Amino acid sequence: MQLPNKLYSYERSTLALVPKVLNILKNQQMSVLDLYRDMEQELEEASDFVAVMDCLYALRAIDITDEGEVFICL
Repeated sequence: MQLPNKLYSYERSTLALVPKVLNILKNQQMSVLDLYRDMEQELEEASDFVAVMDCLYALRAIDITDEGEVFICL
């Protein structure tokens, strides 16, 4: 997870991706793969997607069903 610091600006950090993911999910739940495809243009690497998903899950902002559907918990 990249946090803003001297090396990484806010725009390049994981925190900048959090509102983007939440905005996509606010209207509907979707599969992890569909969410990744929607976010793909915003990502530098696939690991950035994993980092933002880990962050949101740890904050209990999202949850994932057994079928792989992601939804907002807020």
